Amino acid sequence: MTTEIQHRFVETNGIRMHIAEAGEGPLVVLCHGFPESWYSWRHQIRALAEAGYHVVAPDQRGYGQTDAPEDAASYTQLHLVGDIVGLLDALGEETAVVAGHDWGAPVAWNAALMRPDRFPAVIALSVPYTPRGAIKPTDAMKAMAGDNFFYILYFQEPGKAEAELEADVRRTLRMFNYSASGDPELGTYFRRMPKDRTFLEWCGDPGEDWHTWLAPEELDFYVGEFERAGFRGGLNWYRNVDRTWELMAAFDGAKVRVPALFIAGDRDGVVAANPQAVTNLATHVPDLRETVMLPGCGHWTQQERPQEVTGAMLRFLESVSGAR
Repeated sequence: MTTEIQHRFVETNGIRMHIAEAGEGPLVVLCHGFPESWYSWRHQIRALAEAGYHVVAPDQRGYGQTDAPEDAASYTQLHLVGDIVGLLDALGEETAVVAGHDWGAPVAWNAALMRPDRFPAVIALSVPYTPRGAIKPTDAMKAMAGDNFFYILYFQEPGKAEAELEADVRRTLRMFNYSASGDPELGTYFRRMPKDRTFLEWCGDPGEDWHTWLAPEELDFYVGEFERAGFRGGLNWYRNVDRTWELMAAFDGAKVRVPALFIAGDRDGVVAANPQAVTNLATHVPDLRETVMLPGCGHWTQQERPQEVTGAMLRFLESVSGAR
């Protein structure tokens, strides 16, 4: 297989999934986050392929050219991990190193947690592994937020966030990517405001000329994907946090025991909101090999700092048994 990125479709777990792939060798699966697609890994796919890996980056369930089931209940972590297990089967592969960013990180962590026989090593970006909590996630969020806006709670009502985010897709993606990146001073956006406000009011708009790490043609690609597919599929991941919590009771207190790498930016709002989760990561992931914190980097880790992320991934892949 060439190191040029190729595209095709596979059948997995009852859905038709679009994948981007390159290279030959041990399999590495790259899981994107919200609001992204396979394209968020564009800097890593060819580099990892040139280093001797078979790299596959799917559009995950509800995104891009992959199927988006109508039933909102079809987006739990069990569905999403099942999609990646089925992807390995469709590729004729027994095992893969799984990597994930943002929402893709829980998919990667849970894949390693539930199927260590298929995913013998894990790389997570931005979102550390945290054990299942004692109460439903939305109850915990309501207690934490009080009378203040919290985006995950705002995303719970079907149709509401879709209407806002899809009204001007380019503006939405520009504002979200800028505000969560390392470009603005941490805390400038995503600040406290009343809970009756909207998501984009929570963000800042850098203007149409902004393109420090996301080139105009790269933003164009994302705009085209979300203008075609909409945001409903990705938002349905958020609408299953409680359902996933209920279904994963058997994994209460379970640790991720495969070798792991964690990468994040020190200006990532996810890390800033819960620094203790990073501190506690080695307790919950006993074979955590390295935590890489990127100075000045925000949430879009592998896009803001592609060379550093690729380098850390390659070091880890070379170090884990069976990865090459």
